[in-house]
Amino acid sequence: MKIVLLDGHTINPGDLSWKQLEELCDEFIVYERTPPELLEARIGDCDVLMTSKCLITRELMENAPNLKYIGSTATGYNNIDVAAARDLGIAVTNIPAYSTESVAQHTIALMLELANHVGLHNESVQAGDWSACEHFCYWKKPVVLLAGKSLGIIGYGSIGKRVAEIARALGMTINVYSQDRAAAVTSDFLSLHCPLTAENAKMINREFIEEMKPGAFLINTARGGLVDEEALAEALRSGRLSGAAVDVLSKEPASRDNPLLGIENCIITPHIAWVPVEMRQKIIDILADNLIDFNAGGTLNRVEL
Repeated sequence: MKIVLLDGHTINPGDLSWKQLEELCDEFIVYERTPPELLEARIGDCDVLMTSKCLITRELMENAPNLKYIGSTATGYNNIDVAAARDLGIAVTNIPAYSTESVAQHTIALMLELANHVGLHNESVQAGDWSACEHFCYWKKPVVLLAGKSLGIIGYGSIGKRVAEIARALGMTINVYSQDRAAAVTSDFLSLHCPLTAENAKMINREFIEEMKPGAFLINTARGGLVDEEALAEALRSGRLSGAAVDVLSKEPASRDNPLLGIENCIITPHIAWVPVEMRQKIIDILADNLIDFNAGGTLNRVEL
């Protein structure tokens, strides 16, 4: 059996081992990343294909004569034409709920940064502002107390529930979008934790933002495509929203002309909510478990339409 992993660098840049997967096949090929023009050649005659972000189309599958299994190395699998895979008898699996703790942690970190501006104040102190200050303290932006504030959550799966649990410990009130849309949309903070689908693409658009509480904050650690970035940029520049913090963008890596770049009240991190070493090791563990189960005739973490 031949396994090809098209974009392995972000999972394992060298600090982990591929041994679990190597032991399951005769040939294991890992590419750091694969541009679109090399996909067909690299997939070639493999039996098992693994990828996180590469777009796997019907045409690619039809031109892969031995392909019988595609393992998404992420929870999301919108980059894989699952309907085509079903038609062609190719199994597709994913890595569900592996990053709950780390994504929840990053969500709270972004919320705290929006509230306390820790990075901004550290930069100010390092630049000498405190040494030159006549008073014993100062602040560059207002510090927001989270206790007593409300947090709306869109997507109340394992990550959304964990974020809610931590936010409650900070004294916040939780409003779940699927349970009370109006309360969630008009919360002080709104955090996205839902998958990206054709139905909810750019759901955070101008009309949605107009429904939000004036001066609210938006956090997105889910998928960049959930947000109309032009609309969000307008809302941030105008003051309609007080701030936003995102770990994902509609195009990754970030386009140089992304409208959110350079906006003072928008924090952007480079899709790192999932990257603690413990989470990346868990991906490799589950990739191996999924394939072992498939080879035994099972359906562990099988993606179904």
